[in-house]
Amino acid sequence: SGIDLMRDVPNIEYADLRSVKTGEGCPIDDGILDVFNAIELGHIFKLGTKYSEAMGAMFIDENGKENPLIMGSYGIGVERVLACYIEQHNDENGLIWDKTLAPFDIHLIGLNMKNPEVVEASDNIYYKLSENGYEVLFDDRVEAQAGFKFKDADLLGMPIQIIVGNKKLKQNKIEIKIRVTGERLDVERDKLLNKINELMK
Repeated sequence: SGIDLMRDVPNIEYADLRSVKTGEGCPIDDGILDVFNAIELGHIFKLGTKYSEAMGAMFIDENGKENPLIMGSYGIGVERVLACYIEQHNDENGLIWDKTLAPFDIHLIGLNMKNPEVVEASDNIYYKLSENGYEVLFDDRVEAQAGFKFKDADLLGMPIQIIVGNKKLKQNKIEIKIRVTGERLDVERDKLLNKINELMK
């Protein structure tokens, strides 16, 4: 790299360093060190008077003297908040969104979108849920097999999955899956909205 340590870094200090470990003592008091992973969600910087002096942002003190404001910068990283949430709320199958943070309330899955009855039932459910204020992610892919749709639904992790399939429709029922617990419920078609309202409280 062309670096000559003696020439380019004349004031080198060498030290015997290592990483500390959980359970080690504090060199100042009797505290015990705990090492764990963390993420910076927000930060505060003291900017001093550099910008206030440049902008003429002043205040009058108790002696009637004009002084520049001492400025600070405060920030919260929205992306980091989401990353932190995702890191804490997942399983081997994917994300598990809470109702308050989920990008969609419900993941609607039409199992065989070549079947006219499944298409009609799925469309009706989508429009009814949307009319009642729910954000619905509708998987209406025609070529995707059921297994892929189930895997994708778990991976995306919306709180509630509604599964529309020909077999259940013949029994006048719709299947609901609660993502966080994996619990599955069969609900009469005309009672679906009431059940969703109950689950989303």
